[in-house]
Amino acid sequence: MYRTERCLPMSPRQKKDKEMSIEEGFTFLEDSLKKLSDDDISLEESFAVFEKGMKVLKEVSGKIDEVEKKVQIINEEGGTDDFQ
Repeated sequence: MYRTERCLPMSPRQKKDKEMSIEEGFTFLEDSLKKLSDDDISLEESFAVFEKGMKVLKEVSGKIDEVEKKVQIINEEGGTDDFQ
């Protein structure tokens, strides 16, 4: 979905009031890359899409970091160790 005033991809957060999932963030980023690949995009639009994409990328990266911290590895004795 695109906002008509600037043809920017709508972020998942704009589509719904719930928090963006990692998958929704990746979908948004893929849509942004397609938009940036468009030959008809203006320089101003390119900067706006890029800026929003960087914000979403930072948010998604933070979520991935949170998940990595929660992952645990089962050790030889059957216990768990934190993922490093």
